[in-house]
Amino acid sequence: MRCKAKREMAEPHPVYTNKGRPGTRGTCPVCGSGMFRMGQTEAHAAIPKPEVPLGDGKLVIVESPAKARTIGKFLGKGYKVEATLGHVRDLLRSRLSVDVENDFTPEYRIPNDKRKAVKRIKKEVKKAAELYLATDPDREGEAIAWHVAEVAEAGDRPVRRVVFHEITDEAVKDAFANYRDIDMKLVDAQQARRILDRLVGYQISPLLWKTVRGGLSAGRVQSVALRLVVEREREIEAFVPEEYWSIEAELAKQETRGGQEREGFWAKLHKVRDEAADLSNQENAQRIVDDLQGASYVVAAVEKRARRRNAPAPFRTSTLQQDASRRLRFSARRTMRVAQQLYEGMDLGPDGSVGLITYMRTDSVNVSAQAQADALSYIAEAYGDRYVPATPRKYKSQVKGAQEAHEAIRPTSVRREPQAVKQYLSPQQFRLYDLIWKRFVASQMAPAVVESTTVDINAGAPNGEMPYLFRATGSVVKFPGFLRVYGDIKSGEDQAPPLPPLSRDEILDLLQLVPKQHFTKPPARYSEATLVRALEEHGIGRPSTYAPIISTIRTRGYVELIERRIHPTELGVVVNDLLVEHFGNIIEVGFTARMEHNLDRIASGEREWVPVMRRFYDRFEEQLEEAKVEMKKVELKPEPAGMDCEKCGSPMVIKTGRYGKFIACSNYPECKNTKPYVVKVGVDCPQCGGDLVERKTRKGRVFYGCANYPECDFASWDRPVPEPCPECGGLMTEAGKKSIKCSKCGTKRERVVEEAVPTEESQPA
Repeated sequence: MRCKAKREMAEPHPVYTNKGRPGTRGTCPVCGSGMFRMGQTEAHAAIPKPEVPLGDGKLVIVESPAKARTIGKFLGKGYKVEATLGHVRDLLRSRLSVDVENDFTPEYRIPNDKRKAVKRIKKEVKKAAELYLATDPDREGEAIAWHVAEVAEAGDRPVRRVVFHEITDEAVKDAFANYRDIDMKLVDAQQARRILDRLVGYQISPLLWKTVRGGLSAGRVQSVALRLVVEREREIEAFVPEEYWSIEAELAKQETRGGQEREGFWAKLHKVRDEAADLSNQENAQRIVDDLQGASYVVAAVEKRARRRNAPAPFRTSTLQQDASRRLRFSARRTMRVAQQLYEGMDLGPDGSVGLITYMRTDSVNVSAQAQADALSYIAEAYGDRYVPATPRKYKSQVKGAQEAHEAIRPTSVRREPQAVKQYLSPQQFRLYDLIWKRFVASQMAPAVVESTTVDINAGAPNGEMPYLFRATGSVVKFPGFLRVYGDIKSGEDQAPPLPPLSRDEILDLLQLVPKQHFTKPPARYSEATLVRALEEHGIGRPSTYAPIISTIRTRGYVELIERRIHPTELGVVVNDLLVEHFGNIIEVGFTARMEHNLDRIASGEREWVPVMRRFYDRFEEQLEEAKVEMKKVELKPEPAGMDCEKCGSPMVIKTGRYGKFIACSNYPECKNTKPYVVKVGVDCPQCGGDLVERKTRKGRVFYGCANYPECDFASWDRPVPEPCPECGGLMTEAGKKSIKCSKCGTKRERVVEEAVPTEESQPA
């Protein structure tokens, strides 16, 4: 570099660097200094490429730091574990990124927020002799592994795929001893799903921006879920209730006469002269009540029947979400987030970090032979041999196309009891782990034995005709079986209270005869749990997609959760109607289920993904062009907020933005006054008398606070109820489905559910 000038290299000759990279070495023709230029030339073909020594370590790639820490502990020295923090490549957000004319070739890029992670992985790959890809054991995990292999620049290093369904010492080491290649069939199935969703979402959504408003989205699966919700709402709106009545008699044994409070039991009118009773209106019901004045009640028959109740299968993704919603009041999203933490590993103090449950995205109910043997041994020790079934329980999946090679969701060790690890878990983690552990143990236990008693009682004139037949049912658990661990009494006969001992021809005393008015009910709105069940039953989506589907339609403002039930918004109805009108055969349950089946066939190697995509897109493209011409603009009428703007006096309206609902002046853009939207719960603040409203934390958790905040700082996690505490007059809040408690004195009592009350004229004389 004596002359410091750019010159043509003299005496150039090809070389390779110590790292095996091609270059050219020569001298400066003026000063004689050495010159070097990187790059491949034709001259390199004449010299051998040196063998570059690989590193001496083994690099393992997983998705999350928590998983990396747990696996690293099991593998020990010689292994280094790095986390990708999710996907390392994806389709570009700014455009379609799918070449539909060239076999749907995707255009992938490394997201900006993942460039540092990819750079770190490449650096570690160069130091390693072997690369192990230990991403999740599903199609998405297989696709992530493939993307990592594509960007890692592994060169001649062996790339090995390891799969395990639980993060325990034995399972991880067994997976590394039985590695395999990346399964491109699974990658193709996941890639086809991603491209399919991109084609639908990125080409329909702009139509909604033009016809409804900006910021909306459509999706191949989310729009079907929205359609289910809207159609259920329309069923409810179209429902016409029908009146019917029931007649119940409270009866008691004659031997209880003389007691201050006679203990009775209830029997329901079943038949009149061996035919179903006509109780379609009050007049008919009252006629029977009048006819039964002074009637005698005689036991006609007593039938006892012992029935076996088998335990439910261990959890799969959908049933875990349903039970966590019903028992723990967890949303689907929260359930999966907490389950992910339990799967990836928890620090258990002296025992270190270990995964507490098996992989939580599964549609299988299979259990490994070893896990089942451990469970049966534990059950015998903890509960006795009576609780061990005669033959080990086997369950068959009810889900079409379930991945039977996978396992159900279960604890990684049945002997790791919930109470033993409670101190190391957050309250949410403990509650979910406790639920999973109990469900698994119960699934391997002996059936419960429930004795059901049915008593038929004749009623009519003493010593005369008895045309009326009443029926009472009761049940007693003779052997609890699995209910000892997972008590979950079903409704109906199993929930009926036990009956007193009764015998044939026994005469009973009537305590009261009560006619009740009822009306048929419309189908119930979906909750998150029942919507997940509907999606699974229809074959829509897969275990990993249930929670994101519900989260998406809520985030977009298409539905809202009111009293834990999913209601479509006006925006949701409008978007659904447009999509059904123009893309009805695609936004349809049957089509979506068939497409899921095709994706399964791609994963199994029965079909190629490109022909599947072409068959779909040819028809979709035609509909898309038609919709661009025919889809008409829709004006959404703003909902009145019931108040006037304090700045200009114009009415305020409720609008929906990117972050949900807010209140704005109807005189926009002249007046830009806005206010936060709050939902009143109909209860006064116990501190200042203001309105209590729903609020959300930064993480989206709902709580209830005073509308006068920050002047009043009252807040409650539990939903307030209108009635005051009967003991101290304090604020009562919900404490589960059937109870309420006082936030001041702690008084707890059963929640009163209002029933249809008979009219005064219908009461017995």
